[in-house]
Amino acid sequence: MQEAEIGNRPLEVGREEFYRRAAKQNLAPLWRVLHGLVGEAPKSPCRPDLWAYQQVRPYLIEACGLISTEESERRVLILENPGMPGESRITRNLFCGLQIIRPGEIAPAHRHVASALRFIIEGQGAYTAIEGERTMMEPGDFVITPKWTWHDHGNESSELMVWVDGLDMHIVNMCDASFRENFPERNYPVTRPAGSAMALTGRNLLPIDYRSSSQTSPLFNYPYRVTREVLDHMSRVHGIDPCHGFKMNYINPLTGGAAMPTLTTTMQLLPKGFKTETYRSTAGSVFVVVEGQGSVRIADRSFSWLPHDIFVVPSWHPFEIEAGSEALIFSYSDRIVQEKLDFFREMRGRG
Repeated sequence: MQEAEIGNRPLEVGREEFYRRAAKQNLAPLWRVLHGLVGEAPKSPCRPDLWAYQQVRPYLIEACGLISTEESERRVLILENPGMPGESRITRNLFCGLQIIRPGEIAPAHRHVASALRFIIEGQGAYTAIEGERTMMEPGDFVITPKWTWHDHGNESSELMVWVDGLDMHIVNMCDASFRENFPERNYPVTRPAGSAMALTGRNLLPIDYRSSSQTSPLFNYPYRVTREVLDHMSRVHGIDPCHGFKMNYINPLTGGAAMPTLTTTMQLLPKGFKTETYRSTAGSVFVVVEGQGSVRIADRSFSWLPHDIFVVPSWHPFEIEAGSEALIFSYSDRIVQEKLDFFREMRGRG
């Protein structure tokens, strides 16, 4: 339409009629939706919430009698954010579930583009296997399943095993980049001894011809006994952060960067009686209590927590944590993705 034609258009031609005609050409006016697309501050549909493990555990036990690992492939109960029911999300970008495996069971081998973490809640004597190397799992261990690696789980103990599954599947799906594949056998064959990854890459030494094809850490088990010892030492030699207590990131020893390219993973120690200053960030975060008891206030909601409880802090929600006893808390978030894309933001204090 030429400029002269614009000037000669009848005044009675209204906006709504224009919008209807534009829609037939798959066009839409930005000015009608601009403030919804580019907000003045984050507005997450996610809500703060807490899952008390002692209330959730009976459902895990009941699920064991209802479905096998052969039928379910992974016996997992999803922690669904109450603000996004039916979407398998704990935050907009993160998945969280609790997986349970009985003595003698095997969760069969498969692989997928989504990266996964396992944070062990209870039991010992079960293993996860990554590309033919097994690692035994104990409470508090942080275990990585890198993208597109064959993995299976088995329980060779006499105890139930429960762990948190955290995945970046929603980030992968947002990019329409998801693939998955089942292995033809229940187990992927064991091809190297347990501890090989640690021996080759976890001692500040590397084979002279070592080449990594992944941004994910080559270490796939970070034992809790080591993490606990490091944090205890940090508390004696390092100043305490008013918003985080004593907090450390799990890292990739090859790069010094995040252990996983899409998930920031951390462990923090809070001394007895310590209360954090108010903190908020654009990273949606999931917290798993390892030791201790205390409380958390997230925006206008307050929760008390005990060992194994899980709570979620949505993006840009101010929160404070108070430790009634010495406490250790694991967490994971999408912070590393936001940092790579240069839009992560944080604020200390009420602002």
